[in-house]
Amino acid sequence: MTRPYRVTTLLLLVLSAWMLSSMQPARADEQPALTQEQSDCVVILHGLRRSAWAMSRIEDSLNEAGYLVYNQDYPSTSAPVQSLANQEIRQALSWCRSRTAGRVHFVTHSMGGILVRSYLQDQTIPELGRVVMLAPPNHGSEVVDRMQDWWLFQKLTGPAGQQLGTGADGIAARLEPVAAEIGVIAGTRTVDPWLSWMIPGDDDGKVSLPSTRLKEMRDYLVVPASHAFIMRKRAVIQQVLAFLEYGYFSRAGASI
Repeated sequence: MTRPYRVTTLLLLVLSAWMLSSMQPARADEQPALTQEQSDCVVILHGLRRSAWAMSRIEDSLNEAGYLVYNQDYPSTSAPVQSLANQEIRQALSWCRSRTAGRVHFVTHSMGGILVRSYLQDQTIPELGRVVMLAPPNHGSEVVDRMQDWWLFQKLTGPAGQQLGTGADGIAARLEPVAAEIGVIAGTRTVDPWLSWMIPGDDDGKVSLPSTRLKEMRDYLVVPASHAFIMRKRAVIQQVLAFLEYGYFSRAGASI
């Protein structure tokens, strides 16, 4: 077997494994029609090639805490980030406002955080509350740098996937700080070792720790969780609830 053939085979195996770790079954059920006046609303935005099901544990906990919760699938691979942000966030805001919500918070995973930042570049949300970002590629991902020219990566991740690199042509490099109370939770475990070797320093299998940080963030927390499953960890969900309530992470049980 020649060296070029071995390298090509290895790269295809890496890409296939990465896509499998990112896929989750879709959740089709409708949100409950809550009627409590002036309850705060939480908009949940899943990441690239994920689904509302991936965020269902957070959704359940927010419902139990008395929030109105918007958690819907959106076609994350169908359009550029800016178009997805305008379409999905407008729809979510309309849903919250139709239920006489008070403040509107956001809880995002991965690319979902980039959608919120993109929307706030030239739009305002008068009732904007707090934003919790889980494993956001705020400065892009080196994995995208390595893979964005592969035809299979382009096909599977769509226009938005092409924008998530770390270079000057990526969307992260063009986003200005936003006026919002932002808390970021980043992970240091990986279920994608074949991708971690592409990323310098500590990472969660898709995004490096430095890339998750924001100049304007109010609080920052590092937990032993992977990019693929950080939103499913009970300890992380407790930190999400704490930030939405108080504007900072409680850190109790954060190492669980």
